[in-house]
Amino acid sequence: MRSQLASLHPDLTVFNARTLEAELNGWNSFMAWQSTIFVILGVFALLLACIGLGGVTAYAVARRRKEIGIRMALGARGSQVKWLVLREGAALVAAGSALGFGGAFTLWRLLTAYSDMLARTFDQPISGPLLMIGSPLVLASLTMLACYLPARRATGIEPVAALRQE
Repeated sequence: MRSQLASLHPDLTVFNARTLEAELNGWNSFMAWQSTIFVILGVFALLLACIGLGGVTAYAVARRRKEIGIRMALGARGSQVKWLVLREGAALVAAGSALGFGGAFTLWRLLTAYSDMLARTFDQPISGPLLMIGSPLVLASLTMLACYLPARRATGIEPVAALRQE
């Protein structure tokens, strides 16, 4: 190719000449690297969300220690206290999922209306229902696990010690 171009125009300098296959392989490797980075960031965000919800739940249990002690003193079983705490975590997960779906849909429509290029990209139907259903389910199951630890700890509260606490 270089010799053919040199015969057509001897003053033309040819550099970085590659085949189309090499160019496409370069783009594909870049897209694979970028996808890997997005997966890593998504897993990190999921981990942060679970830790945050677990911390909020642990804080709520610590603040309600006296109330939980009174419930236990009046005859509440450990499973009832556990479900009380898990129900609050489930309410937070449900509210967050609803707001997340609403925000994602709104952002998707705004980006579609903003630019013709973005409209061609985002105006396609969602190709992964597994992603749209699986992601909230994974988040919900992990956050319920994160809420289970403070809930289990709440069942071990001694009613007398909780009532004496000020």
